[in-house]
Amino acid sequence: MTLNLRLAAALCVALSLCALLAVPANFPALGGDARLTLAVFALATCAWIGTPVDDTYIALGAGLALTATGVISSDTLFGTLGDATVWLLICAFVLAAAVARTGLAGRAAAFLVGGARTVRQLTHLTTAALVVTAFAVPATSGRAALALPVFLALAKALADRRRLVVMLALLFPTVILLSAVATLIGAGAHLITVSVLWEATGDRIGFTQWLLLGLPLAVASSHLAAETVLLTTTRRADREGPVHITAEEIQRHSESPVTGPWTQAEKRCALLLATVVALWCSEPLHQVSPAVVALIGAVVASSPALGTVGLKDALKTVPWSLLLFMAATMAMGVALADSGAAKWLVSGLPGHVGPAAFLGVVVAVSTAAHLVLQSRSARSSVLVPLVVAAAVGAGVNPVTAALASTAAAGFCHTLPASAKPVTLFSDVPGVPTYTPRDLLRLSALLAPLTAALVLFFAAAVWPLLGVPVTR
Repeated sequence: MTLNLRLAAALCVALSLCALLAVPANFPALGGDARLTLAVFALATCAWIGTPVDDTYIALGAGLALTATGVISSDTLFGTLGDATVWLLICAFVLAAAVARTGLAGRAAAFLVGGARTVRQLTHLTTAALVVTAFAVPATSGRAALALPVFLALAKALADRRRLVVMLALLFPTVILLSAVATLIGAGAHLITVSVLWEATGDRIGFTQWLLLGLPLAVASSHLAAETVLLTTTRRADREGPVHITAEEIQRHSESPVTGPWTQAEKRCALLLATVVALWCSEPLHQVSPAVVALIGAVVASSPALGTVGLKDALKTVPWSLLLFMAATMAMGVALADSGAAKWLVSGLPGHVGPAAFLGVVVAVSTAAHLVLQSRSARSSVLVPLVVAAAVGAGVNPVTAALASTAAAGFCHTLPASAKPVTLFSDVPGVPTYTPRDLLRLSALLAPLTAALVLFFAAAVWPLLGVPVTR
């Protein structure tokens, strides 16, 4: 579908919904605030789907419209920027800038990948290394940018084995996207989910609880995806030959040393990062907010005496557009809940849907949503408020439903434009990479596998970790 056709279709749908909501006789159970909220929500969603306008601009316009019409107060709109999750993400990016400046990522890559002797070992060691980066770099696009030099080094070392290079090109974005669920800071969508749950139900998911629930899923889905990528893009003959990646080959694409004695800056940064992650994981013991821990870490990382990056340089790496998008969509979520719009939207669902069927529908819709909404944060902004409201009526734990939806929405591999990491690795100058056909072949197999895995965790694993399917 061309851009003009998508724009026309989205505009027709949005205007039709607004026209229906404008007639008082339609939907008598809806109050005035709920009608306004649904109209704004419909216009924003259709704009995200059918227009090239920046997602953040649309979200800010929606938040402003809800404030101007009195659905939410200005304090609600502006207060979302002061939310602890927003500060957590800001400070996490400062820490990530400090890590990137020291070159620790190159050392880690040389250490892990250098031990591979077979293609399968290389695939799974690379996967493990990419999963670990979820703790150091927030946002999937940032991790993709950090991993690109490592991929280039591997591609040059395997230049005579084209299929393996294509496999690695597909492996990197696939694992980066699926492993983001490991941590709360892995994607902006996670912070939106946490905020929606807090506003709608009063349930607060902290860094430690998210880690406990998300890390096992991230590890399982990443290695499952790695094996799927390996089998769908290579032949048996490609997988049988030995591999040997030296530190020197990785060094050619790294500005910092990847071997030899550690510098003082590297030691300080590694110690700081380990301390921050340890404090995040031990939150139940010391009761210090993850945002406060991150702020302390960011101040130390950018300090003149102990830091490895200047504060001004670090703040330039913060995706302020994403933060504004998150704040505006949080305000939209508050409007959906407080106006009664979300409750009305799910009131028409069948009343006797069992928990298993409900979670199945949630996971299926969330997995397929990337075909319509390319932004991961936009998908959570649209889906999570509705899923949380519907979960109560279906007798499902809202936390389980929201986590399952967010985890399933992490699958976005079907098209090159479905996610920024997929776009980045689809066109690397001078290196053979995957085609849209490769993505479709992988997606046809990986989509049902990851959806089934999310359902398995929601039904069988998360209840063992303290998050039951039903309340």
